[in-house]
Order: sequence, then C-alpha cells, then structure tokens
Amino acid sequence: MTPQNLMLLPLSTPKLSIGCPILDHCLGGGIACNSITELVGESGSGKTQLCLQLTVRAQLPPSHGGLGGSSIYIFTEFSFPFRRLQQLGNLYHASYPNLIRLEPLEDIYVHGVHDAQELIHVLGDIEAFIAIDHTRLPVKLIVIDSIAALFRSQYQTTPADLKRRSEMFFNISGTLKGLANKYGLAVVVTNQVVDFIGPHHGVNGVTLGNLESLDTSGRRVSPALGLAWAHCINSRVFLARHEQSIEVDIRNAPSTSICSQTHRTFHLVFAPHLAYASAEYVIKKEGIVGVSQ
Repeated sequence: MTPQNLMLLPLSTPKLSIGCPILDHCLGGGIACNSITELVGESGSGKTQLCLQLTVRAQLPPSHGGLGGSSIYIFTEFSFPFRRLQQLGNLYHASYPNLIRLEPLEDIYVHGVHDAQELIHVLGDIEAFIAIDHTRLPVKLIVIDSIAALFRSQYQTTPADLKRRSEMFFNISGTLKGLANKYGLAVVVTNQVVDFIGPHHGVNGVTLGNLESLDTSGRRVSPALGLAWAHCINSRVFLARHEQSIEVDIRNAPSTSICSQTHRTFHLVFAPHLAYASAEYVIKKEGIVGVSQ
C-alpha cells in the first residue's frame, strides 16, 4: 500500500446516498461504508428522520445510490416510530416500484436496548445474524439511535467511572468498526448535545473538528459524551435548528402577524479527507431535503 493508493482509498469506498444532491455533496457522495458516521443535534433537529430515510434508501441498488442491502436499527430511548417508517417506505416504493419490494419494512430489523452492556451483547448477536446470511438482502447498514442515551445515568463523574465509560466507548466502537470493515457496512449513530459554557476557541482549547463551536436554538453546545467518544467515530455531522421570528401579512387583517419559522442547517464537522461543508435543509413528508442557499 503506497501513500498514493492510501489517498485514493476513500474515493473507492461505497457510499449510501441521502437522496439529496445538496446533502450528498457535503458528504462527498453520501454516508461512507467501512466507518462510523455520527449525527449529532438537539431534539427536533431531524436525526431520527434522517436515520429512517437511510434505512429505506439502503435497499436501493448502488446504481441508484443505495447499498442493495437490509438495515438493522437499534433504538434506545423512545417507542420506535413505525408509522413514520411505514410512510417513508410507501413513498419510496411508489418512487421506485421495480427496485424496492412492496413491503420495505421486511428488510429493516428493529431492536431496542436499554444500557451499554446490553448493546455489547446485541452487537455480538448481530455479527452471528449477519454471518448466517439468511436475510433476503445482505445487511449493509447499522443504525444506533441514540448512543448518548445509554450513558445518561449509568456512570458517575468519578475518575474510575469515567475510565470505565471510556473503555465501554472503545469496546462499542471497536466492535462496530470491525463489523463495518468485515462486511462492508455503513454504521450511523446519533448523539445528543449538551450546553457548553466556556471560551469561544473550542472545548477545553480543542476545536470541534473544523468548527470552534456549535450553535443551535441560540445556544452554544457540544456533542454529548465528550472527547473520548469523539475519538471513536470517523465522521461527525451536526444538525442545527434555529427559530426565527418573521412578520407575515394576513389578508383582511389590520396589521402584520409575528410567526416563528424554523431554519435547519447540516454541518459536516469532520470526516476523512473532506473539508467543512454546510447546507440548509427542510423536513418534508418525503424525508430530509437540502435547500440551495
């Protein structure tokens, strides 16, 4: 392996298209296989929406931006949104009737977990499940939504607990990267944000990838789980939302009315061989779609 070949390697890595040229361009073509991509953002930013969208799109053949595979979706903190997934499945089947089967949900395997130790056991079961290869389509996408919920109250801030937590991070990420490399999978995890109070030059003097700080809803935030977890992922995408008050003229009304409008922005914080990129996006019935600025 020469340095020249190493530089070309990311270009040949299969990508899972989001289904929007604007957002795919930010990612250099889509969600990369053989690695872990993190989606971080506050509640309501669209993390789960994007994950559901990816699980359906993964079923498309590579010629249409998919991976020709099924998905495993691990959820940790809510009742799984089956209704929304069914809606997306029906919409994509209508758009690609000859490429996605009549019941797209049959190629999405859902499992709930409640703590980090249980996730470790489930990941072991997943490897056996993939190795059996009895699914109609090979497993090509693993989603964990969200990773932060597994560590919310299980560990204290003592040095011993922080050490155990970091060891668990590396155990989980090592297992996920092993699965991704062995089976050519794309791995997507969601993460939450916490309020950040400190200097403007990053977190503890360390910049957040290509950004010095993250801003959402008028707050400075940082990804949950800290720098130890940041070393466990390959790429980080920040989904920000901002409420903006606008004046709207209402017909036959004596004056204008003040309404609230949500602006959402997709930021590529860091990724191998990719520079910072951003784009506005909206959440529609059809899924998350980028907006030209």
